[in-house]
Amino acid sequence: MGNFKNYKNRLLAGVATGFVSLCLTGTGASNGFAQSAEPRVLPPVSVDAPRQRAQTTRTSRPRTTSQRAARAVPRRAEQPPAPTAPVSTMGSTRTIGAPAPAYAGGQVAQGGTLGLLGSTSVMNTPFSTVNYTSKLIEDQQARTAADTLINDSSVRLTTGSNGFDDTFQIRGFSVPAGDVGFNGLYGLMAPNHVPAQLVERIELLKGPGALINGMAPSGSVGGGINIVSKRALEDPFTRLTPMFLSSGNYGLHIDTSRRFGDNKEWGVRFNGVGRNGEASIDGGNWRSGLGALSLDYRGERLRWTLDAISQNDDTKNFRPQMTIQGTVPFIPAPPDSRGNWYPGTRLKQSDNTIASGIEYDLTDWLTAYAGVGYRDGRGEQNLADSRAGGTTGMNQFGNFNVFNAYYDFYNKTVSGNVGLRSEFNTGFIKHKLNVVYTGFNQETGYGYVTSVQSGSGYVPSNIYDPSPLPTIAGGRPPQGKSNDVTLRSVAIVDTMSFLNDAILVTAGVRRQNVKQDPYNYLTGLPTGNGYDSSATTPLGGVVIKPWHNVSFYANYAEGLSQGTNVPMGQGFANEGTVLAPYKSKQGEAGVKIDWGRVTTTAAVFQITRPSLITTPAMVRAYDGEQRNRGLELTAYGEILPGLRGMGSVTFMRPELTNPANAAERGNDAAGVPNRTLSAGLDWDTPWVEGLALNGRVIYTSGSYLTTANLLRYPDWTRVDIGARYKTAINGRPVTFRANIENLFDKTYWLTTGTFVTVGSPRTYLVSAAFDF
Repeated sequence: MGNFKNYKNRLLAGVATGFVSLCLTGTGASNGFAQSAEPRVLPPVSVDAPRQRAQTTRTSRPRTTSQRAARAVPRRAEQPPAPTAPVSTMGSTRTIGAPAPAYAGGQVAQGGTLGLLGSTSVMNTPFSTVNYTSKLIEDQQARTAADTLINDSSVRLTTGSNGFDDTFQIRGFSVPAGDVGFNGLYGLMAPNHVPAQLVERIELLKGPGALINGMAPSGSVGGGINIVSKRALEDPFTRLTPMFLSSGNYGLHIDTSRRFGDNKEWGVRFNGVGRNGEASIDGGNWRSGLGALSLDYRGERLRWTLDAISQNDDTKNFRPQMTIQGTVPFIPAPPDSRGNWYPGTRLKQSDNTIASGIEYDLTDWLTAYAGVGYRDGRGEQNLADSRAGGTTGMNQFGNFNVFNAYYDFYNKTVSGNVGLRSEFNTGFIKHKLNVVYTGFNQETGYGYVTSVQSGSGYVPSNIYDPSPLPTIAGGRPPQGKSNDVTLRSVAIVDTMSFLNDAILVTAGVRRQNVKQDPYNYLTGLPTGNGYDSSATTPLGGVVIKPWHNVSFYANYAEGLSQGTNVPMGQGFANEGTVLAPYKSKQGEAGVKIDWGRVTTTAAVFQITRPSLITTPAMVRAYDGEQRNRGLELTAYGEILPGLRGMGSVTFMRPELTNPANAAERGNDAAGVPNRTLSAGLDWDTPWVEGLALNGRVIYTSGSYLTTANLLRYPDWTRVDIGARYKTAINGRPVTFRANIENLFDKTYWLTTGTFVTVGSPRTYLVSAAFDF
């Protein structure tokens, strides 16, 4: 077995090395930049030598970024050219405006908005980040943001399509969809799925970011995800896209954009989506509607945005999730991925969001900004549960007892920030200073009634031959308030530039307050066991650039999470209390190299997170610890003319350093894979003008069922392929796309330990985009 594991590690390392070698070989063939890079000539520190500063080789940096697109040879599959865009905000005190330019190949961007750090180039950031573009989203025919994020090996989904939600695992730690930001504000996106059609950029930060983005509502520490919404383009634009999703789901997407005014200062963009029909579950139905309206104004000093989003989903027979008993002698094989072991389930969700942002340049070096948003979300769900009749889930043969339940819920969220960004010099040091106040409030409530309570009880069932769910007598339950959370913080961060950006040092601190007030959802009365607590989270980072295309970086960051409620009636000495917020800590170091048309990165990291244990005195406390150590290798860009690629591999050890059970010290955390790989190519064929082919491989190693490390889920590999053809009909551009996800129809478990679901089956996607 040891030899087999070593073989798998060598295989993954070989694939990653081969992909990077291909990137570098292709880059060398098309651009000799990497071989001719010279050491940076640094200017003197004195301020009285302007001629010498003007001659520094640092001035070549823009030619490898903003002018890269101008040097690129036009690709036939990218015709007709997209409308022009205004000047990028990257590197300025502004964040409202055109996002960072796309990197070579167009699949990722050269930078992105990074919370307190503002709009920043990837090469100047002391963190591991990636920014996916709308071009990639469209070409891969993503339905939600989750379909795009799995292009990174450090991100994995633990839920399947047409399920309850999209739950991510970043660097081995859970990140729920409710922790996804929207234009820099938390709590404004639907907590289940983020529709891809409203997205201009998906910005991924790997590692905790409590200082950068503030405390996430659910306290995610593995990483952060921010959605940048689409804005009006420079030229009039309308696109109509009919689409098909197997096995019988049809839809229509309209995307239209206009600018008005003497200088095109006013913009409006609308995205509307409607779809209906059977999707990935046999006998199921997915009906979805989305309306997203974006307005913006860009003046000489004032910039303003407004987003209004309405999203409605109705899914019959949604993809189920279930608990496997932790004591099974072997793990049951996954059932048919087109089936539903809870037949008759239904999920209806409705989300409405309005958000606005504003910036004003008080001077050429000082910008004031503010943002605010409100979201109202509601849902009705059949929440079947396999923990019935004295069992704790399914056994090794797939047998379980199940009761039915109505779980209806609501949440109301207000989120906002206000701050100042400035750029100034103190002697030979250039500063980028940001001071911000953030506020967040979310009220949640629910109603819950089961078939056991209504007299129908539970029924025996099996994942391979499921029984109908028992009926629930009476109507749906009334919803009562269950929790009220308020998050407030003040933060300051300064990025100091030395020697003409040869050295960048970032230091900051955030003071975070968390106030939680639980309520009895049946009576509406406070339970009296809330808390009001504060904590300070620091951040430090450094970027050293010996050459203008090479960045060595390191960072220390902390994450902050809400404490949990200690349940009543289970014998805990501190029952009924709410534990205080707890901190996670990350140390990371890496190198980024921009070879001209390909960027490669390598990073090593360690994240430690407290875990909940029970002490010998029967006190529940965050005295345990899980430590995830890992290595990430990444490459992306245009390998050869017309050949675009993205590849990444992650090796990780999720170790329990201080578990509740001392015998498990040194074991792996449950449900966290040790090795993951994502790699994709997109190629313009030379024999048919406008035709491009693409493929993607996603590999995830096995992980343990429990922290005892006795049983391990098998690894799995998913292969996706696709094609697109760009042409013109009656002089109008048309793009036809066809993709197949899970080409070989592999059936596999998606897991976080004992909680599992099944990966999506082979899925066909077809669309035709007509531009007017």
